[in-house]
Amino acid sequence: MPKRNNSNLRGFGARMAVLRKAAGYTQEELAKKIKVSRRMIAYYEVETQHPPTSILSRLSAALHVTSDELLDDTRMKKTIIYHAQDPKSLRKLCVREIYNQNAVKIIQGDSRKALADIPAGTFQSCITSPPYWGLRDYGIAGQIGAENTPDTYIADLVKIFHEVRRTLRDDGTLWLNIGDSYTSGDRLWRAPDKKNVARAMSYRPPTPEGLKPKDLIGIPWRLAFALQQDGWYLRSDIIWNKPNCQPESVKDRPTRAHEYVFLFSKSEKYYYDHEAIKESAAGGDVLKNRRTVWNVNTNGFHGAHFAVFPPELVRLCMLAGSGPGSQVLDPFFGSGTVGLVCRAHQRQCVGIELSPDYVKIALDRLGHEQPSLPLYSLSNSH
Repeated sequence: MPKRNNSNLRGFGARMAVLRKAAGYTQEELAKKIKVSRRMIAYYEVETQHPPTSILSRLSAALHVTSDELLDDTRMKKTIIYHAQDPKSLRKLCVREIYNQNAVKIIQGDSRKALADIPAGTFQSCITSPPYWGLRDYGIAGQIGAENTPDTYIADLVKIFHEVRRTLRDDGTLWLNIGDSYTSGDRLWRAPDKKNVARAMSYRPPTPEGLKPKDLIGIPWRLAFALQQDGWYLRSDIIWNKPNCQPESVKDRPTRAHEYVFLFSKSEKYYYDHEAIKESAAGGDVLKNRRTVWNVNTNGFHGAHFAVFPPELVRLCMLAGSGPGSQVLDPFFGSGTVGLVCRAHQRQCVGIELSPDYVKIALDRLGHEQPSLPLYSLSNSH
C-alpha cells in the first residue's frame, strides 16, 4: 500500500464511523456483513488510527466508497452530518451524494434530513412510493414503515411530504403510490415463503387501537386526507390495476389486485399535460382523456426478491406532471426506477434512499439499464 500523509489517516476512525452510520449499519451489523467481530469494528473506529489493511477492500465495498475515499478525507465526496433532533439519541444521520451522472443524482441518507438541504422551488414533480406500513423490514433503525401505529407512520410521511411541497415549484405535483395492509392479529413476526422471500419480518406491529384482527387498515385514504389537511390539493385517486397480481392463499376475501396512486398539487393551478397520456377509445383510432383505472403489470428483475415500481406507471405520472428538461424528485428512490424513466424521457432526477442495499441495486440498474429491466414491457390500454 502506498504511503499516505499521516494527517489524512488521523481521522480514519471517525470517517469509518460516519460512513458506517450513513450506510445504516450498527457496528454489529457491519461486522456480520464483512465477517469480522464487532470488537474489531469498535477497535478501528475508536482505539486506533491505523487502517485495517486486511479487511480494507471488504470494508470499502460494504460502505459503498472506494478504498482511497475511506483512507483519505481529502478525497471523500461531500458529506453532510446531521445530529438527530432527539436529545436522547446519540445516533448521527449522514447524508451524502454518491452518484451524479447522465441527469440522475442519488443522495444516500434519510429523506427527513436530506430534503432540508434542497432549495425551495427546485422540482416540477415528485413521483414516489414510500415503504408501506408494516409490510417490509429493511433492517435499518428509524426506517419509515416500521412505526408502531398507523397514526405515527402517517405523521412521519406528512412531515416528509410537507418538506417535499416546499421543494416543488408552484406548478408542481406529487404522484404518490401507496398500498394498504391488514392488521397482524398481534402476530409478532412473519416467515418468508418460496415465492416471496422479502415478505419475512422479524417484527410485526400490534393491532392498532380501534381496529380488530383481520381488519383492512385503510392506510391510503388515511394518508390522503392527512396530506389534504396539511395543505395539499387532492386532485385525483387513480386505481393501479395489476393484471398479473401476486396470488394470495386467502379464502375469505377477494385477492388484492390494485393499489392507489394519488395526484396532489401544490397550488390550485398546476402543470398537467393531459395530451401526453391520452389513451385509445373503443376501436383504437380515437384518443380520449385517460381514465382513473390504469392497467399496469408489476415488474421484477434478477437480483431483487420483490416487485419494483413499474416503469410504465412512472412514465404516465412523469409525462403528465413534468415537461422535458425539468427536475423530478423521488424521496424514496428504492431500486431507481424513477431515475431510469427520467433518463429515458429527458428529465433530471434526484433520488434519496436510506437503505444501502437498495442504493447498490439502483447503482447497478443505472449503470446497466438495458439488460436489467425492459422499460416498457406493457402497453397500458384501458
